[in-house]
Amino acid sequence: MKFYISAAGIKRVTISSPGGAIGKGGGGCAAARRFPGRTLILFLLMLAIVLPFIFVRFAFLVLESASVCDSPLDCMGLRLFRGGDTSLKIREELTRALVEETSQDGNGRGQKGSLDSFDELVKEMTLKRRDIKTFASVTKKMLLQMERKVQSAKHHELLYWHLASHGVPKCLHCLSLRLTEEYSVNAMARTRLPPPESVSRLTDPSFHHVVILTDNVLAASVVISSTVQNAVNPDKFVFHIVTDKKTYTPMHAWFAINSALSPVVEVKGLHQYDWPQEVNVRVKEMLEIHRMIWRRHYQNLKDSDNSFIEGTHEQSLQALNPSCLALLNHLRIYIPKLFPDLDKIVLLDDDVVVQRDLSSLWETDLNGNVVGAVVDSWCGSNCCPGRKYKDYFNFSHPLISSNLLQDECAWLSGMNVFDLKAWRQTNITEAYSTWLRLSVSSGLQLWQPGALPPSLLAFKGLTQPLDPSWHVAGLGSRSVKPPEEILKSAAVLHFSGPAKPWLEISNPKVRSYWYTYVNSSNIFIRKCKIMN
Repeated sequence: MKFYISAAGIKRVTISSPGGAIGKGGGGCAAARRFPGRTLILFLLMLAIVLPFIFVRFAFLVLESASVCDSPLDCMGLRLFRGGDTSLKIREELTRALVEETSQDGNGRGQKGSLDSFDELVKEMTLKRRDIKTFASVTKKMLLQMERKVQSAKHHELLYWHLASHGVPKCLHCLSLRLTEEYSVNAMARTRLPPPESVSRLTDPSFHHVVILTDNVLAASVVISSTVQNAVNPDKFVFHIVTDKKTYTPMHAWFAINSALSPVVEVKGLHQYDWPQEVNVRVKEMLEIHRMIWRRHYQNLKDSDNSFIEGTHEQSLQALNPSCLALLNHLRIYIPKLFPDLDKIVLLDDDVVVQRDLSSLWETDLNGNVVGAVVDSWCGSNCCPGRKYKDYFNFSHPLISSNLLQDECAWLSGMNVFDLKAWRQTNITEAYSTWLRLSVSSGLQLWQPGALPPSLLAFKGLTQPLDPSWHVAGLGSRSVKPPEEILKSAAVLHFSGPAKPWLEISNPKVRSYWYTYVNSSNIFIRKCKIMN
């Protein structure tokens, strides 16, 4: 065979047989096969491109088959043409090994001898050339151990966060001590509250009466200053502060010294009330039952396996807050007896800040109901995360399941309108005491600790829903994060939850709404470095 290449350029290639001759007529010559030179170049180019990929593929097959197949040649033959089958086979074998490992060790807890890091796992598998079943076993043990460590870390972090919420900051101690000293040395701090010319307003139904039950001087000052600053007619407001004997002196001193900044303010200590003996006995019984419920809940949490469940565990720890046992929290049910001369009030918690005029609340028609409260949250109708009846009550008990629906939203406390005249015509306070006794007879298993669950039962069917924009709650919890436009438009922001705005663990962004109304120019605020 001979090749003839034209010297004028590579335009064609002629191939002829060795026995043929090239004659003038061309009649005896063999037929020549001619290939265009451009086609040959393209062919060679394609080979140059494809061959490296084939080589790389072949190399990967050799490497993979060396680790997963008994015979690399067998594996290469399959994967070269059917690359997905072996991967599927390996995946099925790994899944089967994991299932077998799980069935052998139950729930996987208590495993010992697992590796501590991924580097150790790689070294174990490469040096000792373990099979896939051993790989599945070791990997599962390591992952379970890591999961337990993460869950334990979450549990301890949440526990320490709640413990931090139980403390009282040094600056608040400082404020109370300095005001107590001021009460003893400054006659102005002991002046009568309210002044004699304003005493008649304390029972005048034409004024807007606001009730605050608190032992926190700073918090009470923020509630009142924010209400007054946002009121259209501040002189129409009358504030009634009920506090304990310990806090009465600094509370009185604060509002006596700062009387020019506030309208009519009455500060009254529990020791100044002269209640009948029957009421005293009921209050003591109520507090003792709440302590029993609290102790049982604490023991149940202590005996649990400390398993961390997001949300549920947080609620359980929050129920153990000492405020659940505070007398001032439980006295709400006796408000008609605390203020026998008032007909309609707005009750504000001390961890709220007011951003809008509240005057229209006294004009709200409760339609014969006793309490006006926000039921639905800012997120929509029947949207109340962490605030459904099932979050407070034990629905496995027939007393609860027969009276409540577990997926209904509970109304918010902290900003409520009370028609005390309608309340006195009902048996709400007696119903509250009855439910407490039923809880004792049922083994203290009906609800979680706190004053709200029995109140929800006592006020059942006597609640008037308010527009959700009146009250945005849960700002002291890490799980509630309303949009900024909701926070700005809300009438009342409620820092319900462990992270109160005066604590360092609170959210700085949300806390700024509260600190806006702290009187930073006050000499006691500066000396106690509260703004720092």
